[in-house]
Amino acid sequence: MASSVKKLTHFDARGAVHMVDVGTKPSTHRVALASGRITMQAATLRMIAAGTAKKGDVLGVARLAAIQAAKRTAELIPLAHPLPLTRVAVDFVRERRPAAIRILVRVECRGPTGVEMEALTGAAVGLLTVYDMVKAVDRAMTLCDVRLEEKSGGRSGVFRRAVKIPR
Repeated sequence: MASSVKKLTHFDARGAVHMVDVGTKPSTHRVALASGRITMQAATLRMIAAGTAKKGDVLGVARLAAIQAAKRTAELIPLAHPLPLTRVAVDFVRERRPAAIRILVRVECRGPTGVEMEALTGAAVGLLTVYDMVKAVDRAMTLCDVRLEEKSGGRSGVFRRAVKIPR
């Protein structure tokens, strides 16, 4: 009976962890989109939208943090390859019920391996930065739903989540 589980590439034949050799893989245009949410009190969302947080422009700082995190993913995720990213775009969507901010991080490169981890890392760190910027007024904020929405490029083809996120 054939197994439906794919072989995990970060383990060698003996089961030891290793960094995958992508040296012989063709360079292709790689794109990944990740998202996530941070829920909060309605008053906190209003403060962020009004730009009155004491630490400054919450979403501006979170955007920069998400970009920087995507660029530094290989330093944070042990088996991720350092990649020459060509684009990191970060958008935010305010949601009223429940009060939340959704982050969307799109990462692109031309290379031998995908940028899913970069997009996911950017989304997570962007949300953590929102938390850090306003935690003094709302410690009950919750980060949730960090996930890959879509990816393209490479041998495994295209992935698109069946349930689309609102934009």
